[in-house]
Amino acid sequence: MLLAENLTRLRKQHRMTQEQLAVQVGVTFQAVSKWETGQTLPDIALLPVLAGIFEVSIDALLGYLTSQNKISEYESRYREQEYYWGTAPSEMCYEVMKLKPPVRSWTLLDIGCGEGKDAVFFARNGYVVSAFDIADEGLHKAKQLAAASNVKINFFKANLLDYRLQSDFDIIFSSGVFHYIKPELRDELLKNYRDHTKNEGICALNVFVQKPFIAPPPDGEPSDTVWRSGELCGYFSDWYFHRSEQVVFDCNSSGIPHQHCMDVLIARKLG
Repeated sequence: MLLAENLTRLRKQHRMTQEQLAVQVGVTFQAVSKWETGQTLPDIALLPVLAGIFEVSIDALLGYLTSQNKISEYESRYREQEYYWGTAPSEMCYEVMKLKPPVRSWTLLDIGCGEGKDAVFFARNGYVVSAFDIADEGLHKAKQLAAASNVKINFFKANLLDYRLQSDFDIIFSSGVFHYIKPELRDELLKNYRDHTKNEGICALNVFVQKPFIAPPPDGEPSDTVWRSGELCGYFSDWYFHRSEQVVFDCNSSGIPHQHCMDVLIARKLG
């Protein structure tokens, strides 16, 4: 079914009808329809053709990981016994709690949860938490942290670039991850997050932005995708902004002191 969902999403992203895709692949539009509903699968010989049309890897088409270099990079960092990012929650967690105090069981999704420090913090405070990441070692340590804190979290493995939400959440949270989102995916992906935020729900997000007066970080983060100041806010222009701010902060994650510039957005969807 993941292949079926990916075919549908990529076809629509490329503004193609089933008939147009069928012509390019050399099959009937009924065959394409059956692929997208999961009734049948494309012949294995057609996978390279479909991947070429949609300009993705076969792994991405099938729903497997699409950025092995980055995965390996984080797997090696998370393999150490110590928590690479520590276990203290990020500042944004406390702001979310002020806006959505856990007086009821709010549902929360942590996108790119890493080793789970923020997801576990929310779960300890009574939120119903789901969280995903691409790195196996990160998820393993996140589950260990949750077990040590005696909380239950729906952890699952997914790639930020490929995964699309199917369920609605009261809170969508992501810290230090959006720099991986390629420019051509941002409209679609951010719309998916907006659409799956419940009315009166909030998105608490941040993203690294490029500044000429800040040197590239020594640990290779953020990635080579560039976000401009204010770009993130533009995707939520019709929402109520509780916080929209740019911050420059010191970091020592690689053992070498350096700085980052980040846009921070906490916005509410008004029904």
